[in-house]
Amino acid sequence: MRIYVGGTFDLFHGGHVRLLKRASRLGEVWVSLNTDEFATQYKRKPILSLNERLEVVSACEFVSQVVVNEGGADSKPAILKVDPDYIVHGDDWVGDSFLEQLGVTNDWLHMQGIGLVFLPYTDGISSGEIERRVREHGYVVTGNAATNIVYPTFTGEGWKVTSGGWEAS
Repeated sequence: MRIYVGGTFDLFHGGHVRLLKRASRLGEVWVSLNTDEFATQYKRKPILSLNERLEVVSACEFVSQVVVNEGGADSKPAILKVDPDYIVHGDDWVGDSFLEQLGVTNDWLHMQGIGLVFLPYTDGISSGEIERRVREHGYVVTGNAATNIVYPTFTGEGWKVTSGGWEAS
């Protein structure tokens, strides 16, 4: 069985790992990564670039192959390339809005012989939750436009910014 799992997979975390592990129990997992442009259109600009996300997701032991969803809101080309038996997603997003996000209909999936499987969502962890925790802990990201280097800094007392990042003072 071939399994299609589409997503942005920004700030790869335990919820992603659990989804991919569960999906791998159904068959060979192919991940279709959203481009930076598409992710920005429907959610927000990813923190990790497409190439960075490709590297991280490809390294996951539960993933057999990674493709890029070049079609954006029309996932049909990526789905047809993978030729899956099932499309898998977390059960946090079910129904017509999920199908609309993929740019497919139930009829189209049926004609292709593709089933849908919704696996349990992992509560308490998401890319948005990671962003919230970073803000809550007082971390800020500052960038050096000349070199494109990003230095994490801590806004609390006893910390100072250095050219190599931040350190306790």
